[in-house]
Order: sequence, then structure tokens, then C-alpha cells
Amino acid sequence: MTDIRTRKADHIELALKSMHQSQQGAGFDRLSFEPNPLPQIALNDIELHGDFLGQTVSAPFLIGAMTGGCENGELINRHLAEAVEACQIPLALGSQRAALEQGVQQDLRRWAPSAILLSNLGATQLQQSGLDLAKQAVESVQANALIIHLNPLQELIQPNGDRDWNLVLEGIENCADKLEVPIIVKEVGSGIGPSSAKKLMDAGVNWIEVAGRGGTSWASIELDRNGSEREREIAAPFIDWGMDTVDLLPAVHNACPSLELIGSGGVRHGLDIARCIRLGATMTALAQPFLAPALESTEAVIDKISILQEQLRWTMFLTGSQTLTDLRHAALQ
Repeated sequence: MTDIRTRKADHIELALKSMHQSQQGAGFDRLSFEPNPLPQIALNDIELHGDFLGQTVSAPFLIGAMTGGCENGELINRHLAEAVEACQIPLALGSQRAALEQGVQQDLRRWAPSAILLSNLGATQLQQSGLDLAKQAVESVQANALIIHLNPLQELIQPNGDRDWNLVLEGIENCADKLEVPIIVKEVGSGIGPSSAKKLMDAGVNWIEVAGRGGTSWASIELDRNGSEREREIAAPFIDWGMDTVDLLPAVHNACPSLELIGSGGVRHGLDIARCIRLGATMTALAQPFLAPALESTEAVIDKISILQEQLRWTMFLTGSQTLTDLRHAALQ
């Protein structure tokens, strides 16, 4: 197993451990809906369907990135792909760098011929390899969009991580201008704030996944993997670096109202999905809650999707929101 594949296998194992979930939380518990004991609707009348990238989705959430080229990555991706095909939910791939470098085929379309699939590359990989790599990532899975992930803190803590972030924004702008599919820019757990969102919008990006603090801590995971005591001491104050998702969403939405936002970072159930929608997100993304089901079976992933959908439906019922548009105006305490 190569160094990259070993690292990705470590990531999956460590992401399952509670010690690498943010102890601060995502701030969702600070946001409470006003209970509506007079919903004036039937549960079966509630409409969860939404639009994402010009296609209909069965609910406003996607399965976020979680694998990036490891021994059981294909099994995980098969379970996820079969589930999203059955449930009409989008799927974001993990970083495709390892697969592309090693010539590994990622034929997810055999399991998900009509699902929305999102390619994924790190921003510094585009800085180094340019537009051709982005095209290759998209074409390899016939993706509907490309996710470009920003992870400067993770790279600082990661042994041999990328520490030259010059021209990253220019690389993103080049992809937004010349790639034939939409670009989605996301963080991995520290968040994208209003200042950075404006820069990305000016670079031609229409979709941002805020990925705030509160979920899986990649800083913590990389710290666990880093054997240098000196580097561990340097990194220690930065483990909780970032902003909470619940603060980021309204801040970015107010600063850049035309941007399409995906709420992520500590989203753990359907009530959190509803909170993200209420705060200005068009879609939401969850990864860690799907990791254990994805290791088990397609049916386990489908069951998890169904539970999240029903939790969202309950939230909408209890706030008297028949549609997602209604939910965006639901009263808060």
C-alpha cells in the first residue's frame, strides 16, 4: 500500500472514533425552532424534494466525501453509490488524487447511472497540476460537478502536507471559467467565512460548502498520525481552529446572498439538516454518520438515508412547514 493509500485507510479508521469528533459541537443546539402545536398539515403532505444542479433530489442533503483511495474504498463507494441511486440523493466522492495518480478506475456509474456524483480534488493539487487534472477527475466518473476542497490546517499538521498555497485562488478561478461542470468549493472542518466567500464568488464560484467546525476534526486525526512531538506541540492550540457552522451560514448568506450554500460541519441528524436550511443553506452534507453504514451494506446506507428524511419530515411537521420554502421562514425561539 502506498503512503497515500495508507493515510486514507488511517483516515477512515480514525474518523470512526468519537475522540476525533469535535468536542465543541457545531453550535446547532444554540438554534431552536419555536414549537408549533397547531401545524395545520398532515405528515404525509410534507414535501422534501428539492433541486440541486438542475436535477430533482428526494431531500435537501447529500452524502459528503469520506474516502480517497484505500483498500476498502471501492466497497464503501459501491454501497454508497447503490444507495444514492435508489434514494435519489447526491454523492460526493473523496479526494480522487490517489486514484488518478495510480490509474485506478472509479467506475461508479455502473452502480449509480443516474445519481448526481461530485468529483473531488484538493485545491493545491489544482495549483500544481492545473485544469487537466480537474477534467480527468470529472471525466473518470462522469461527474455532475467538481468539489475543490480547502484544508490548510490539515495540511499543516499532516506529515509532508502541502504548505505552499500560492496561486490556489487562481487555480480555482481557472476551473470555474473553463471546466464544463459547476465548481463547489468546500472546507473540511474550519469553515469558509464571508471574506473568503466573497473572493470565491468573485472568482466565479456559485456553490460553497461552508464545512464549519463541529464535526469530524481532521486536525485531530492528523495530530494522531503525526509522530513528531515538536509538531504536535506546535499544532495543539489549533485543534479547535475555525468557526461553527451555525454562525457561518447566516454570515455568508447575508454577505453573499446570491451564493448557493451547502451547510455542513457537525450535521448529525434531520433536525440539524432543517436548521441548516433555516439558516440559508440550499443543501446540506453529512459524511461521518454514513461511514459505519457504508462499511456494512447498501441496505444500511439506504436505512440511514430514510431515517434522516423522516427526522427532517418530523421537524417540518412540528414547525408547520409543508415545503422547504416554508421551513426557511419557520419561527425561531
